[in-house]
Amino acid sequence: MIHRRTISLLAGGLLIAAASAFGQPITLPTVATLTTSSNLPPFGIAMTETAQVNVVNTAAAASGGTAASCSGTIAFFNAAGALIGSAVPFTSLGTGKIFSATLLYSATGGTGSRVVVRAEITDTSTLTGFSTAPCSLSSSLEIFDTSTGVAHAFVSGTTTLSPIAVTGAVVANPLAVVH
Repeated sequence: MIHRRTISLLAGGLLIAAASAFGQPITLPTVATLTTSSNLPPFGIAMTETAQVNVVNTAAAASGGTAASCSGTIAFFNAAGALIGSAVPFTSLGTGKIFSATLLYSATGGTGSRVVVRAEITDTSTLTGFSTAPCSLSSSLEIFDTSTGVAHAFVSGTTTLSPIAVTGAVVANPLAVVH
């Protein structure tokens, strides 16, 4: 699993090495947004079922005391790849906290007795300097009977979030040495 802290430290090291090699001022990100994503495999739900994606933050607080916190969204997509409804946001998900997003069959727009959909979990964190709050998401997918709550399927695992984009501003480091 790629952790945001590892990515942050690697990116910082590369910036410093590149700037040092050319004797240019070092530019450091002051505020940036790091977005990572995980796509769950496609799954089917029938007219009488509901799908639910659960996430839990398993990260501990950083050694410097920064509390663990995850923010992001859970979104569902139909077989054509179109977003169903809108992404459901979660914010400031601390250590051990669980968040769930549900999808009723009726919300899928399906016309048959069963549809195939997929879910995407996105984590968005703020990168200040080279640090972010610790975040490590584990996820599960449940499919259950809408009226009785009886589980029909359950899949769990650790969500590996892949980097999508880093966006934000950078400023010149006023302490940089120019040769």
